[in-house]
Amino acid sequence: MVPPAQTVYPIQDFPEYGRRSNEEVTRVSLNLEQKQAVVAEVSKVVSGAKAAILAEYRGLTVAQMTDLRRKAHKDGVYVRVVKNTLVRRAVSGSPYECLTDHLKGPLAFVAGGDPVTAAKVVVDFAKDNQAFKIMAGSMGSKLMSVAEMTALAKLPSREVLLATLMGTMQAPVQKFVATLNEVPTKFVRALAAVREQKQAAA
Repeated sequence: MVPPAQTVYPIQDFPEYGRRSNEEVTRVSLNLEQKQAVVAEVSKVVSGAKAAILAEYRGLTVAQMTDLRRKAHKDGVYVRVVKNTLVRRAVSGSPYECLTDHLKGPLAFVAGGDPVTAAKVVVDFAKDNQAFKIMAGSMGSKLMSVAEMTALAKLPSREVLLATLMGTMQAPVQKFVATLNEVPTKFVRALAAVREQKQAAA
């Protein structure tokens, strides 16, 4: 069975950090309603995610974080700067509760329906932005080290695997169709041969 397509998470106007592109990303206080909305949103994302990653963003500018979110959005990966207390509430009772002990410092929460794609997004961004540091990750209830996530990022994505699968299936299908197309011709030839044999015997 072909797995469902990735969820596309919308790029939202987050109130967590500064507005100017050259400002360093900083978290600001949220009111109770905003906190409840964030917890509900992250909980919903977690419920459909196949992987979640925590990364420290200390030193990143708003422009850099916006660039990360755009790249993630393009690949169907969720990225949001969330206070650790809110993430703790959102993952409570879920397989990703194992990340709780790693909720320290200013972190961005990353999640996706395709573990490989989510890993690629953060690993590739970290290569180009030294201030962005991957702290911990999880595939379901299994904690993953930075080395494991880096290795995961090197695997083919879901789309590449599907394309490869279709490619391997395509050749036999084409051969099967060609064989079917040859059947009527061979059948006609066989009938003609039988008719000629009968005529010769007569």
